[in-house]
Amino acid sequence: MDIKELPIEGALLINSTPHKDNRGRFSRIYCNDELASFMGGKNIVQVNLSENFVKGSVRGMHYQKKPKQEIKFIKCLKGSVFDVMIDLRNDSVSFLQWFGIELNETDNNTLMVPEGCAHGFQVLEQNSNLLYFHSEFYDPSYEDGILYNDPTIKVKWPLPTSVISKKDLSYNFIGNNFQGA
Repeated sequence: MDIKELPIEGALLINSTPHKDNRGRFSRIYCNDELASFMGGKNIVQVNLSENFVKGSVRGMHYQKKPKQEIKFIKCLKGSVFDVMIDLRNDSVSFLQWFGIELNETDNNTLMVPEGCAHGFQVLEQNSNLLYFHSEFYDPSYEDGILYNDPTIKVKWPLPTSVISKKDLSYNFIGNNFQGA
């Protein structure tokens, strides 16, 4: 596994060179031995699949509040997405900064989003699927989000937004009084 630090404090891009033979290929997506120092004593407790049918759709920007903050590992299994994280930790050197990267089915990359960051993505190809690994169980009483087009953050989405849920549109802008996640 090749582990690269990203501009958001604590965020990683993990590349696994696949083993290829006449049967196909085999890759590690997550290895606790190699990633334990980045996990802060947490373990993966939940794995989710996100199936996305419409190009230009946006999901996000989601996070869980303390004490249910989570680390996420995201791997694109099919198609491609523009994956975004926003640092909401007021004690971080990258507070209120965003980072985006294309994840696709052939790049062998897994993105690690640290606790205290909002996460979302835009679908670049119809029928794109993402696999998520979470360090915390989903708890709706701790979920929150910020609006995907927050004027303070200014995420540069690559495509016009075609579809976004009512729930994701109901989130607020960060505003001047935001104290962090």
